[in-house]
Amino acid sequence: MRLKLVPQNTSFDFFSRWKVWLGISGLMMVIAFTSFMLQGLNFGIDFRGGTTIRTQSAQEIDVGAYRDAIAPLELGDVTITEIFDPTFGDDENVAMIRIQAQDDAEAVSAAIVTSVEEALTVTAPDIQFVSVESVGPKVSGELIQTAVIAVALAIGAVLVYIWLRFEWQFALGAVAALVHDVILTIGIFSELQIRFDLAIIAALLTIVGYSLNDTVVVFDRVRENLRKYKKKDLKEVLNISINETLSRTVMTSVTTLLALISLYVLGGDVIRGFVFAMIWGVIVGTYSSVFVASTILLWLGVKRDWSKPSNTAGNQFANIDA
Repeated sequence: MRLKLVPQNTSFDFFSRWKVWLGISGLMMVIAFTSFMLQGLNFGIDFRGGTTIRTQSAQEIDVGAYRDAIAPLELGDVTITEIFDPTFGDDENVAMIRIQAQDDAEAVSAAIVTSVEEALTVTAPDIQFVSVESVGPKVSGELIQTAVIAVALAIGAVLVYIWLRFEWQFALGAVAALVHDVILTIGIFSELQIRFDLAIIAALLTIVGYSLNDTVVVFDRVRENLRKYKKKDLKEVLNISINETLSRTVMTSVTTLLALISLYVLGGDVIRGFVFAMIWGVIVGTYSSVFVASTILLWLGVKRDWSKPSNTAGNQFANIDA
């Protein structure tokens, strides 16, 4: 017995209210942009600067106990991560403690580092403080610039790839969906003031790939159906294509969300921000593949050139494999 989240044959009209869908997306993007301009992002240590303390202890590391010991010091953003390495012995339990810069200072003061060490010594008497390193605001600023460039290059590469594989109308639709996903993800982090660090940049790049995969599946079916249904208008062909791929889209999204929700609940505080970004990205990415990318394609239209062979329906580069 096969599990089906969506009936095999559906006939939903996704474009009967396409102006409403675009309006909702536009409004959400305006809200996200406004929140970003007014509140900004709650940057983590990667982008704000701070100090990293590496510890080693013979007893097993209890991240919760470490966090409870440091909490009374009220140091703001503190990240505690246990380091695993196959070369470590049984008595080598290593943790990395990252503390944000205080009051726009370039690094955490020696007095604060000492107070952290004293608090942790109470929890683990044999703890050793192997190293203390600081990340200044200059390095953090360079990381922000590099992160922006990485996301922009990823979206630019997608534009070129879709343009070569399909047509420029498909490319603009796909890029509009990706920009939509990135803006809404950054916006939700700004609105909720969730910590924004390098892990979230990795999540953004992953979201770009996930959303693109969904969009390409739909667009590939659209290209096939444009040749199959030569007399149907573009709106009808788009509806047929999305309905034909709907079962696959929903099943992929739901199974991905099941894994992500499990990680969010059980994965701990260290990866919770990354997982939240992925959950949000899967939801908006699935939405944008259907209601943004395809709607932009419908709005722009696409030229049908039936003089070309079927394996190059888009243009001379259309048979390039993904």
